[in-house]
Amino acid sequence: MHIDPNSTSPQDNYKLLTNLVVPRPIAWVTSQNSEGVINLAPFSFFNAIGSDPLYLIISIGNKDDGSMKDTAANIITSGEFVVNLVTEDLLSAMNISAANFPSDESELTAVGLHAAASKRIKVPRVEEAKASLECVLHSQQPLGIYTLIIGQVVMFHVDDALLGNHLHINGFAPIGRMGSPAYYCRTSDRFEVPRIPYENLL
Repeated sequence: MHIDPNSTSPQDNYKLLTNLVVPRPIAWVTSQNSEGVINLAPFSFFNAIGSDPLYLIISIGNKDDGSMKDTAANIITSGEFVVNLVTEDLLSAMNISAANFPSDESELTAVGLHAAASKRIKVPRVEEAKASLECVLHSQQPLGIYTLIIGQVVMFHVDDALLGNHLHINGFAPIGRMGSPAYYCRTSDRFEVPRIPYENLL
């Protein structure tokens, strides 16, 4: 079947895209508004895009009324945010934090988690997360009904139990986002496929 996105609705195109581009990592973002309220929200239009410098990208959809979501507005105003990675023990809290909370109410408090001080920025991370990335805003741009955020990672926080020799990460299994309406996957089932040098193919 050939499906022309120009002939289908935005809702159907979203369904096709998010069911085919899977699994997607989840950025559980802490940001902070000018009143000091900590916002916590998950986004699966997210990935790493560079290692030198360290860049990651998050695409944040607008609210139904077309205005920016709190996360995007906070990041653009403060220039800072933290990407917390979501392991299965935090799935329920992450799901609750995705609800449409008022701007003056912190999702972090509502889900019973705790803020931990960051090292390089003012915005705190989620204390219970096994890995968090402190970020500063590199750039942002409107992208249709989304706001595209490019952040530079300025500090890693990794649970000691996950760190092996030479900073190798062991036993880290964040959950992944699958398709709509609300499917997720575990990343604990893995296999290794070593790269084959071109010379060995001759």
